[in-house]
Amino acid sequence: MGHEVSTGHEVSKSGEVPAGHETPVSREVPRRENPVTGLAPVWSRDFALFFVARALARLGDTMLPVALAAGLLQHGYGAGAIGLAMAASAAPFAGLVIFGGVIADRFSTRKLMIGADLVRLVTQALAAGFFFAGHVVLWQICAIGAVNGAAGAVFQPGVASTVPRLAADVQGANGAIRIAESAAQLAGPALAGLLVAFSSAGGVFAAHAATYALSALCLLLLRLPPAAPGSRPHGGSFRGDLVVGWREFRARSWLWGVIVIWCVYMLFISGPTVPLVATEVVQQHGASAYGLVNSALGAGTVVGGLLALRLRPRHMLRAGSIALFAFACFPASVGAGLGVPAMSAGAAVAGAGMSFWGVMWATSVQTQVAPDVLNRIHAYDVAGSLAMMPFGQALAGPAATVLGADTVLLVAGAMTLVVCTSLLLVPAIRNLLRVDPSVRLPRTAPAMRRPARRADR
Repeated sequence: MGHEVSTGHEVSKSGEVPAGHETPVSREVPRRENPVTGLAPVWSRDFALFFVARALARLGDTMLPVALAAGLLQHGYGAGAIGLAMAASAAPFAGLVIFGGVIADRFSTRKLMIGADLVRLVTQALAAGFFFAGHVVLWQICAIGAVNGAAGAVFQPGVASTVPRLAADVQGANGAIRIAESAAQLAGPALAGLLVAFSSAGGVFAAHAATYALSALCLLLLRLPPAAPGSRPHGGSFRGDLVVGWREFRARSWLWGVIVIWCVYMLFISGPTVPLVATEVVQQHGASAYGLVNSALGAGTVVGGLLALRLRPRHMLRAGSIALFAFACFPASVGAGLGVPAMSAGAAVAGAGMSFWGVMWATSVQTQVAPDVLNRIHAYDVAGSLAMMPFGQALAGPAATVLGADTVLLVAGAMTLVVCTSLLLVPAIRNLLRVDPSVRLPRTAPAMRRPARRADR
């Protein structure tokens, strides 16, 4: 989730069995076309395009903290300004993503994602111009971040419903995308550090804008299969769709239970960790060292994604919660003042745990929730998950001033243990059984093969 958000987090007409009563199916999806959906298990031309688009978007996103930290520090701003700039993007994203979920359920998700990428192409190009010109005003950077956050709120809900429409093996597809995003995270910070060293922060923003352009191109070439019958609301009001999404969300105790706990995670762990780690490492060891630490985090997430491809736990959220304990190593290693090699090792271990949790969570949502409400459920999931992140980021600077950045990061490491323990203590989360989407039957109609593929216009 991170910010990912994973972000990060779903019976109804689609034929899902009610949460808590699923038939456990732990075998792997056969490596052939699924007889119900007509989809390949994972790889196809269209999934490959989506795979590349997600990798490119992640590459740019992992470059951004380096650009903000180095660029704002260079222009005389401190940790508080960096946290505020990050919060300026996270706040509108968290506040508007619920509405983005309704929009995604009513219109073409592909077109919405392309439009959002094009908006962010323009805003990041504008930011690059400010940094190249040496005219950097905090409110302008925050305003650009706010527009980016609003565009992301339109983009993100469609991601959840796109994966099941492109691949029959949802966990395998999520694992592959996680590896792509992780490889991007491995390269992104290091590339950003080099661009800062040999060019300027403006070069990083220009590169970020280019990643959105390429992502939009991949999505433009993508042909989505038609949505499952009844997977889009018809004739309801916008407010009515919001209410239906909320009722579906509230009916799943495992889902909202994770979100409540994740608010604590964002406020005390992820929110302060991102700006404070950036500030501490850049100030003490330089932008290149920060790029190295973040690359180690990316390497760890690659390992976590590979593990998620191989392991098929019967209780996915239980396994993910256990893996998440490893994230404590990241803020704790920086807060303890360890050297760059030790911080990199802690980041790698943390990345593996977070990545494995992310795949388990995303797959649980996509396989437990009906297609007709998945975008809205995912939007409520993302909004709830990230609701506290802007507060955590904005309060990072003041907390570091009062307590010291090292102390705040050590507290973040300790709170990780509290969060993971809390996840395991909730029976609805701990005992949720995996569902194989290839064998789920509709409630009201027999399973049907998907219609012939056609482009989603």
